[in-house]
Amino acid sequence: MEEQMSNEGSNVSSTSNNEEELLDEEFRPLSGKPFFTVILAKSHVHPINRLVLPAKILPLLPSLVVPVVLTYRGKKWDMVYDGTNDNSKRFDSSWRTFANENNLKIGDACVFELEESSTRVLVFRVQILRGDIPYELLPRIIGDSSASPIVIK
Repeated sequence: MEEQMSNEGSNVSSTSNNEEELLDEEFRPLSGKPFFTVILAKSHVHPINRLVLPAKILPLLPSLVVPVVLTYRGKKWDMVYDGTNDNSKRFDSSWRTFANENNLKIGDACVFELEESSTRVLVFRVQILRGDIPYELLPRIIGDSSASPIVIK
């Protein structure tokens, strides 16, 4: 009986360690690699679910259609980056799956750190910062990107 309790205790500890590892993965410091941030607007998370990448990161990405892997909390999402359009280089509609599975909302911020960039694949490590902006303040938000930060008056 005592041995059984000992095993149960180690399982609890193991689960706790796994949760800590996921939390560490979620809020790991940036590694010095290139990154961009997006403060999510309606077009990112509602019917359109479209993510156009900011100009700041584009020089580091190919002007091709390339598979993308987003990693967040130890899980991976596959999608496609379309870098062929000069006006809007973006992720394909698979972005919707990432947004839905991570319960992204207007006002949340995503930090995309570029782990790998080639003509064969792009890999981004994502951190999600929950905005939790009260609904009644949403119409008063000015700005929706790192170049134009949110200011609530």
